[in-house]
Amino acid sequence: MKTEHQPILDEQTRRVNLQQVINLLGPFLILAFVVMFFAIIMPGEVADTFFSAYNFKLILTQTVVVAIGSIGMTMIIVSGGIDLSVGSVVALTSVLGAVLIKSGSSMGMMILAVLATGGLIGLLNGVIISVFRMTPFIVTLGMLGIARGLTKRLADNQTVNLPDIALPSVGLLMADPDPNGYFVAPGIAVVIDLAIIMALVLNHSVFGRYIFAIGSNEATARLCGVRTRLVKLSVYTLSGVFFGLAGLMQFSRLRQGDPSTALGIELDIIAAVVIGGASLNGGTGSILGSMIGALTMAVLRSGSTQIDWPNYVQEIIIGTVIILAVGLDKWRQSRGRQ
Repeated sequence: MKTEHQPILDEQTRRVNLQQVINLLGPFLILAFVVMFFAIIMPGEVADTFFSAYNFKLILTQTVVVAIGSIGMTMIIVSGGIDLSVGSVVALTSVLGAVLIKSGSSMGMMILAVLATGGLIGLLNGVIISVFRMTPFIVTLGMLGIARGLTKRLADNQTVNLPDIALPSVGLLMADPDPNGYFVAPGIAVVIDLAIIMALVLNHSVFGRYIFAIGSNEATARLCGVRTRLVKLSVYTLSGVFFGLAGLMQFSRLRQGDPSTALGIELDIIAAVVIGGASLNGGTGSILGSMIGALTMAVLRSGSTQIDWPNYVQEIIIGTVIILAVGLDKWRQSRGRQ
């Protein structure tokens, strides 16, 4: 027997279900639109190259650094924060890896140092944000400058080149795909494994539920007994480890330490997370969506390069995508309030 409120409840349920479908399918639709856009405007011979299996493997390889950074950024944005220092952290950790290898350190020690450095920077961000209650935007903007300055000092403001004997082992994680075979960079498998693990953590663990609760309403979460400061501290520290891992992948890809690398990559990462369905207001987001968003950014850059658009055109396109992604976020929020 239906009550007088049943039609209203049914309508609310329908809207919630529609919102969930939009959030799930939205990133895939955006990726499909980008692919179709290039398919339409590309000349035939360029399109053949762009849609080849080899180029697809290249795109996946180029997605690795942004995808790993997006995993960490997803946790931060879902918790209601932001981190603008990721590009500088990627540069710092990649240069650190090059300096350590050049000085004779083992691969194992180098990897541990790189990940620990990323985690330490994330810990510092988390302490300042959660303990001193400072705005994440300002804190991480300051850390962006600090980390970039440390990078230039560590590299002596020049590229750190490696001995030839170290290049094969350093480049293994991000090795170029085989044009005529099935080999792809091991870094792609690392991204897939980490994405699965962190998706399970976010959706099926107490820690993940706390992250969503803080992003939705931090005051309410605190009243419900969530140790919000500790959770936010953990989020920024863990995300810092992911940013350090992204720096390791960047080092493997470049096979040298470049203090000017990863400039602006934070914009690609934030855009990937927002395209993936995360709200800049917090409380919404998914690892799967962020991975599709990272792939979309890689396809955009690859397609622009294939067409031979100059770099400034690519930057204009990426900037436009970021604005559209934020507009999409606002539209999703307005639909959710109706």
